[in-house]
Amino acid sequence: MKKNKGLILILSIILGVLLLWFTVFVPLPYYIESPGGAMDVKQVLTVNEEEDKKDGSYEFTYVSVQQATALQLLFAQFDPYADITSAEEMTGGADSEEYFRIAQFYMETSQNMAKYQGLTLAKKDVEMDFFGVYVLDLAEDSTFKDVLKIADTVVSINGKTFESSPDLIKYVSGLELGSPVTVGYVTNGQEKSADGKIIKLVNGKNGIGITLVDHTEVKSSVPIDFQTGNIGGPSAGLMFTLAIYTQLAEPDLRDGRTIAGTGTIEQDGKVGDIGGADKKVLSAAKAGASIFFVPNNPVDKEILRENPDAKTNYEEAKEAVEKAGVDIEVVPVKTVQDAIDYLKK
Repeated sequence: MKKNKGLILILSIILGVLLLWFTVFVPLPYYIESPGGAMDVKQVLTVNEEEDKKDGSYEFTYVSVQQATALQLLFAQFDPYADITSAEEMTGGADSEEYFRIAQFYMETSQNMAKYQGLTLAKKDVEMDFFGVYVLDLAEDSTFKDVLKIADTVVSINGKTFESSPDLIKYVSGLELGSPVTVGYVTNGQEKSADGKIIKLVNGKNGIGITLVDHTEVKSSVPIDFQTGNIGGPSAGLMFTLAIYTQLAEPDLRDGRTIAGTGTIEQDGKVGDIGGADKKVLSAAKAGASIFFVPNNPVDKEILRENPDAKTNYEEAKEAVEKAGVDIEVVPVKTVQDAIDYLKK
């Protein structure tokens, strides 16, 4: 009898240790997003082969993302600034290598757009070559699902070339549902073409069912170099642009301030929406920034139909600041010029 009790005790201890080990160390198919930090653009950017030595900083913010264990998921339930996301939602079904590559494509495009816009605003010579669009994902019902791959570059549609991805999207959305379409693309350095059909996208528009980002290259006599390493994504575009413009045109624009912000940058200077505005503004406050620039674009009608309570990036950030009680000025912007005008005042 005593032996049985001893054996039960030993088994209970072993099971308890295994359960504890699983709870603490085994990653689950979920990710936790929470306020991360901020980085001074000076650390990753060199303009005209000169360092930015003026006081103050432009900070681009980021969200902390970690694959969660059971214990971390439990703690996240009580963290008002943490969001839990499934692996499928986070990566879109891409494996870790593909997901990293996609993030790098976004970063590359962000840097090129920032170079172009910063040089343009500073009235420096600049040209931007558009090579096509990187393929980032394909819809399950796309007729190109088993043809195009992530990282391929689409260079033409029905023999037509384009100057930007919006132009390509506009052309494709104007084609009739079910009509034949030929896509020219580059894969592993080889030019190829494939035939398919126009489908109805989830947003109700016509298309070929690919998620894309511009494949561009900027040319200028002013050398601009980024060293962002493994940092990915497009949301630092606004702050990159401000840093380039300031160094070339108005060195005293920052005026010693620690200025943070987020937002993608478009070729025409518009600032695009990003994810995690509520977390990024708290990252900025933690870094000691006095100003936080954030996109303030109207919520898309399709999104509002699905979620009537959807907020703009500005509303998300403003609400987070008020809730956390942190001291930082949240400044809504729609263009880079809006940010420049604010700093001048």
